[in-house]
Amino acid sequence: MIERSKNIVKAVSDYGKGLFNFIRRKVPNEADAEDILQEVWYQLSNIDDKDEILSLRGWLFKVARNKIIDKGRKKTEQLIDDLVKTEDEDDVDFADILLPDDDDPESVYLKELFWEELFEALDELPEKQKQVFIWNELEDKTLQQIADETGERLKTIISRKGYAVKYLRSRLQTLYNEFLDY
Repeated sequence: MIERSKNIVKAVSDYGKGLFNFIRRKVPNEADAEDILQEVWYQLSNIDDKDEILSLRGWLFKVARNKIIDKGRKKTEQLIDDLVKTEDEDDVDFADILLPDDDDPESVYLKELFWEELFEALDELPEKQKQVFIWNELEDKTLQQIADETGERLKTIISRKGYAVKYLRSRLQTLYNEFLDY
């Protein structure tokens, strides 16, 4: 147990800073980077035989990359749920379409079709609404950050985002109805 702890401390000392910098460049904020780094160290601490790892550095960066991807998937799932969330029973549950556990050809096709439709719908929005939606939902910028960067009033940015979400809900509801008939 003591030897195991020494190995982890050495790994943190040798690779911690570089690994954190790698993660930080890939995620929107420092808190997410710290969370992912903690998950990497936790996963390392649960390995019984570290001698089986041929390159500890390579393994750490691979685990970090996988954790970043996992976090991105969770974020995408939350954004999809936010996009269509209402109280109606018949409303869309795009997470079921986009994020099923299986990778059968039909599911893959439906995911690709959805993303195509989403980006097509985004292209139908006025440019400023589209940009606010992309910055906020896909690039994880706050509405205040967008207002500061563009020099626009926060209320204007909120309004643009609201119009974009309303349009996309309507547009994607149509797509969902087509899936039901599929």
